[in-house]
Amino acid sequence: MPREDYIVTIGLEVHCQVKTESKMFCPCRTGFGEEPNTNVCPVCLGLPGALPVLNKKAIEQTILAGLLLDCETPETSKWDRKNYFYPDMPKNYQISQFDLPLCIGGKVPLYPQNYPKETQDEILNPGKEVKLTRIHLEEDVAKSTHLANSSVIDFNRAGTPLMEIVSDPDIDTPEEAFAYLKTVQQILIYGGISDADMEKGQLRCDVNVSLRPHGQKELGEKVELKNLNSTSAVRRSLHYEIERQTRELDAGTAQIQSTRRWDDDLGETQLMRTKEDAHDYRYFPDPDLLPVQSGLIVARMRQHVPELPHEKAANYTSKLGLSDYDAAVLTADQQLANYFEAVLGLTPGTLETENFKLKTPAKRAANWVINILLAHLNEAGLSPADCPVPPEKLAATVNLVESGHVSNNQAKEIFEALWQSPEKDPAAIAKELGYEPADTDAIDTLIDEVIAANPDKVAEIQGGNEKLLNFLTGQVMKSSQGKANPKLVTEALRAKLL
Repeated sequence: MPREDYIVTIGLEVHCQVKTESKMFCPCRTGFGEEPNTNVCPVCLGLPGALPVLNKKAIEQTILAGLLLDCETPETSKWDRKNYFYPDMPKNYQISQFDLPLCIGGKVPLYPQNYPKETQDEILNPGKEVKLTRIHLEEDVAKSTHLANSSVIDFNRAGTPLMEIVSDPDIDTPEEAFAYLKTVQQILIYGGISDADMEKGQLRCDVNVSLRPHGQKELGEKVELKNLNSTSAVRRSLHYEIERQTRELDAGTAQIQSTRRWDDDLGETQLMRTKEDAHDYRYFPDPDLLPVQSGLIVARMRQHVPELPHEKAANYTSKLGLSDYDAAVLTADQQLANYFEAVLGLTPGTLETENFKLKTPAKRAANWVINILLAHLNEAGLSPADCPVPPEKLAATVNLVESGHVSNNQAKEIFEALWQSPEKDPAAIAKELGYEPADTDAIDTLIDEVIAANPDKVAEIQGGNEKLLNFLTGQVMKSSQGKANPKLVTEALRAKLL
């Protein structure tokens, strides 16, 4: 049967390191890129007799994530031991949560701009929200690196607070899975819960996928794809796995519940093992940790719920008059949104008030940030937080155009100079480049001369062909050696001729 004859069901388990200074159950420092096995102690090494102590910040941040994703938090949440033997967990169990996690239910909206670009015009279920099963908190395991003839292990990561966001089997396509992962990543960053950098292993993903024929109510046998570390890998592995299962089902090969790995170089999944069920882990309550009473924590964290990307985008369109596209681009990256608001002269939260004031026109500032600034950042491989041009300098450049001091093209030259020497003042750069405001009387004389020299063009303009105003403006700009402001020249020509 063709692929369309099967119902595809996908669920994601997103593992996210919570941004805290210390580990989940011990005071060891969290970090990335440090010398192996230096941030360790008896607790995170699993030595006999070492007792865990709860990290309050990790619990608060997980509950905040639940608030951002519309989850419920039970009054009591407890800790369980998930028992298994593996070199990355030397005490032979992982402290996790089983039946009473910190967050239950919830949903993730699939932002249109987070779908793969080539599919954004053909989204099958626009406005879809993926339902969540739960969010629980646990400790991360050590990092294993497998070499040709040996394996090495680094316990720096062991014990880092790890939040697991588990979706319902509510995703229908690899493209929806892609958008889901991008949206979760975006929301976690907005909440300050995690940097969610997949390259640093701060965000990892397991994917569950099954196929069943139309008309069959029961889900097909679940195949889990482990430790995918990029959104593109999630999408490509799902496409491969769906095709693989389709071929085998067509050939009469029944699927078994199993775990597979994705080989990015070969572009295929490979069998690792048949999958264990929950009873294989022999969960039981951890006797060393008391349950968490969450009521007061939830009330406190409600005060820290930030403006989410879709809420910020709605404010940009309704209060600033930006297009949906511009709002989506600016809010896709929290750092970029912060930079843009700084160009406008806003501080975080100001846009929520009724009496906010802009120092720079929003539409013109958005054009500059999206079309000029982003192009330079992308070319240089920089994030908005590392932009060499301070937002107030970009605002001053934009306002030079708005005031008629310089033209848009002249302002682009000023920006190029600012990019190389951000300590300079835009107005001073304009002066260095010879973009002083031209003498009004002298420009007016040039306008009269151009009108007198082009009677045929003037006649056509007065006959209704206003496009020729641009030709006359160009002649004035040429005569002024580029010092005149083209916008003001065109307005003066219009006033004289129409």
